[in-house]
Amino acid sequence: MARRTAPFSRFEWMIAWRYIRARRAEGGVSVMTWISLVGVTLAVFALIATLAVRSGFRAEFVDTILGANAHVTVYSIGQVGKDGRVDRTISDYAAMAHRIAKVPGVTHAAALVRGQVMANFQNYNTGVEVYGIEKADLLTIPRIAHPESHQGSLDAFGPGIAIGSGVAQQLGVGVGDRIRLISPNGVKTALGTSPRVSAYTVAYVFTAGRYDIDRTRIYMPLDLAQAFFNREGRADEIEVMVANPDNVDALVQPILTTAGPQTTAWTWRDSAGAFLRALTVEDNVMFVILSVLVLIASMNIISGLVMLVKNKGRDIGILRTMGLSEGSILRIFFICGAGIGTAGTVMGVILGCLFAIWIDPIFSLVNYVSGGGVWDPSIRGIYHLPAKLELRDVLSAVVLSLSLSWVVTLFPARRAARMNPVEALRYE
Repeated sequence: MARRTAPFSRFEWMIAWRYIRARRAEGGVSVMTWISLVGVTLAVFALIATLAVRSGFRAEFVDTILGANAHVTVYSIGQVGKDGRVDRTISDYAAMAHRIAKVPGVTHAAALVRGQVMANFQNYNTGVEVYGIEKADLLTIPRIAHPESHQGSLDAFGPGIAIGSGVAQQLGVGVGDRIRLISPNGVKTALGTSPRVSAYTVAYVFTAGRYDIDRTRIYMPLDLAQAFFNREGRADEIEVMVANPDNVDALVQPILTTAGPQTTAWTWRDSAGAFLRALTVEDNVMFVILSVLVLIASMNIISGLVMLVKNKGRDIGILRTMGLSEGSILRIFFICGAGIGTAGTVMGVILGCLFAIWIDPIFSLVNYVSGGGVWDPSIRGIYHLPAKLELRDVLSAVVLSLSLSWVVTLFPARRAARMNPVEALRYE
């Protein structure tokens, strides 16, 4: 009767290590071992790299939204004037902003005047969106006051205006140049409304990190915007910033209650929610697809172990006759397969983390080799491919790879343990 041994004894590890290092005569086993190892490594690397890019893209996208736009925008429902038109402007904007700023969870509230106009410099024209805002309120917008890059200074904001780098590029202007803004809803005369044309000095050029913002946005002082858009003593909306943007839905009702009965709100989730939900669906699908890739790589371990068990049939018979139990044989071959899966997982984690850390030079090299234009910010919204390593993503990849590689190893190991030693040695 076979004598029981302690699980995972030293001799079991020694035998497993000798089997993994196949001799030249057993080259097929050695090749399958390397194929399994490389397959698991690349699968885990691809999974971690994809999860890091996914997390980085989502974080960068949300950060550019929250850093340059209102978390909650309060509008007036509007009143019908004598001419039959609906007036949606806010006359008591200063008092309303002051009340909203006192709501718990709100960090800032500011009045805005908004309008779409044509910007002109020499022979160049482009459509822009003008934001009229007080200088003190503009300094509280992170992506504008502290952008990725800028020219000029907000100290000159007042007599001058701030424009996005995309607008500056389209018009070919820089700090100190004067651009003209042309509004079709301009001066009212006896003959009708004539376009309003005003010239402003560029005092500040910012790069907020979002293509659509840098390409279209211009900031000017609130009083100048009120005069330009015929909003004297009125504002179009109240821009509200909150301490916890993820919990913005819980603050909508308190904000509207404080603002007044004739108001409505639009949150950043309302504007970007559909895109974020699409990202979530894409993330889940990509995780499933890459999980299948890890499973396929783990299945290579079965092929290698089946070949190893077949080649080591004589050894298994001898070991059984020497007194090794079925459990010892199972553990020896389990160590062989699990060792390959574990080593591949560790190397895949290292490669995936290095890819996420060095993604900028890697992407620059890919962009250079391909001749440029790999990443189009006009389509993707942001200027570079981001990556963000998160512990839960790395752990999910590790747990998935180890669990799959260890589980699939049990089947050929169990087959080896149940091999009849008499049959294994019959023709030896």
